[in-house]
Amino acid sequence: MRCPFCAHDDSQVKDSRPTEDSTSIRRRRQCSKCGARFTTFERVQLREVTVVKSGANGKEARREAFDRSKLEQSISLACRKRDVGQEQIDQLVSGIQRQVETAGEAEIPSKRIGELVMDGLRQLDSVAYIRFASVYRDFSEARDFEEFASTVQEAANEQG
Repeated sequence: MRCPFCAHDDSQVKDSRPTEDSTSIRRRRQCSKCGARFTTFERVQLREVTVVKSGANGKEARREAFDRSKLEQSISLACRKRDVGQEQIDQLVSGIQRQVETAGEAEIPSKRIGELVMDGLRQLDSVAYIRFASVYRDFSEARDFEEFASTVQEAANEQG
């Protein structure tokens, strides 16, 4: 593992333990050259999955490798300044990644991943859910927000 401080290629593992949700291993490392300590995380990857992004206006669909960090970044952005902890975000991301990898398909439409995120955020935080939906469903006017927020409120009233 390359040291993030001096870029030396060799480091020693000083401590390893599973994360709280047991989806990854946290490793404390020490660089053998500069002595700096840093943390890495190791996660199981069940299979390589390609995300298919549908082309707009008749353009050809793009394909790219599934990227956990992109998923985490978009969920974190939706949850920004909300009472949602990093551990909750990590659990949601891990759950979605597990569903994607165990689906048995080599390719998954980006739309399906968006639906999984929407389902997870709906249960986690209604404001984050609306924020994500506004980008995912491409709201163009304030009326779009109002209509969507009212359906979220109605659903919450039915459950509560």
